[in-house]
Amino acid sequence: MIWFVFFSHILLVLSLGFYLATNLQWYSYKIERVVLHHTKWVWHVVYFLVPLLAYYFTGLYYWIYFYFAYLPSLWLWWKRLDKKLVFTGRIKRFFALLVALTLFQDLLCLAKESCQVLGVILPLAAAVIGSSFIEKVLFQGFKNQAKRKLASMPDLIVVGVTASYGKTSIKNFIAQIVGREKKVYATPRSVNTLAGVMKDINESLPDDTEVYVVEMGARGPGDIKEITDFVQPHYAVVGVIGPQHIEYFKTLENIRNTKMEIVSSPRLLHAWVHKSAMVKPDDKVTVFGDEIENVVATLQGVDFDLNLPEGRVHVHIPVLGAFNAVNVAAALHVADALGIPYEKGTRYAESLEPIPHRLQRIDAGGKIILDDSFNGNIEGMLASFELAAQHPGRKVLVTPGLVEADESLNEKVAKKADEIFDLVIVTGDLNKETFKMYVQADKLHFLADKAKMEETLAALTKPGDLILFANDAPNFV
Repeated sequence: MIWFVFFSHILLVLSLGFYLATNLQWYSYKIERVVLHHTKWVWHVVYFLVPLLAYYFTGLYYWIYFYFAYLPSLWLWWKRLDKKLVFTGRIKRFFALLVALTLFQDLLCLAKESCQVLGVILPLAAAVIGSSFIEKVLFQGFKNQAKRKLASMPDLIVVGVTASYGKTSIKNFIAQIVGREKKVYATPRSVNTLAGVMKDINESLPDDTEVYVVEMGARGPGDIKEITDFVQPHYAVVGVIGPQHIEYFKTLENIRNTKMEIVSSPRLLHAWVHKSAMVKPDDKVTVFGDEIENVVATLQGVDFDLNLPEGRVHVHIPVLGAFNAVNVAAALHVADALGIPYEKGTRYAESLEPIPHRLQRIDAGGKIILDDSFNGNIEGMLASFELAAQHPGRKVLVTPGLVEADESLNEKVAKKADEIFDLVIVTGDLNKETFKMYVQADKLHFLADKAKMEETLAALTKPGDLILFANDAPNFV
């Protein structure tokens, strides 16, 4: 019996560790975010607190619950996740430490025959603390390695990009335009943290790169400063400032001040800051946005004019969304500073490739699909709605609403959705009640399990429809 309890206890600790590690990975390994910002707190109760407390108070009967209730429910929970635990090096190290600590504790108890109930909280807490210490040591080593690589490339020009909205698009547009004449490398996908940038430098930055475009994201004051101090950009772009991640920053002023940390680079030659930041220009800072005029957005692309001191320039881009006029304008400003004048840059912009999942048009099965699933801000979402409104046929919206935004913004989204779309499919529970309040019931459909998305769309849509995927949210929110 003692060996049954011994192995069952190890399995229990690993099961709870699996749930904990999954949540930590979702929230950037910040335990306070797991506790304070998790919207589905009932998961913490069902998959962590109940099995933990029951273990200490139910004796041997506990294992009946553990094997026949808890483990099956945890497995079903994992199967339904659309963002499962990724076994990175950090996660592997966490589990190795957790197993070692649990075995040490249990073997010690067996040898002394003095443990009535084998501890669960102790090895879990020790693994979280110990893992954090190990990662800090490794982090410093990775940081030093990345520093040495950057130092070995003294002619490298670094361009930093940050914004509340559109920073990934600005980064990619700079890379595409400047890349027509120079060897450009940009941080991949949405890599925008210091750890991600360091890993990218160590593993992927080519030695012959002439221009390195670095996306910088933030969840709190100091995050942009940390990346800026490390890569020290020569040029910087601060795009549109808005209430993205307002729950972390609390105020728009805090968001603005954090984004503006990018201009603290000791090597800064010039920065372009969107007018939404409401900062004053100086010798090194140009406020942009007012020079963008006559924006016309259609389902074929965007046209706009740049009213520059040297004259007016017309720009046509084959990407969708009026907001991309700002993103491309920023890229053209940077390109001009890097030796590609506006007239040439605008020609290069005519062949820009759309950014995947950011108002990417896909024609399939007689339907027009606008994939804007990576665009989760109020301005971008409303702009995509207006674009969809140009379609003469039936219009279908698939969205979870806005994430990390206050209720008033989601009210705007729901009201506009009701005005424009013939069918609104709401994924997840986060903003379900808001949509129920503001969207007519006969055009509203709720989809709790995104695994059923394909069959739902097959049943509810038809050729000739336009389907807009506006934002996406993993089902843990």
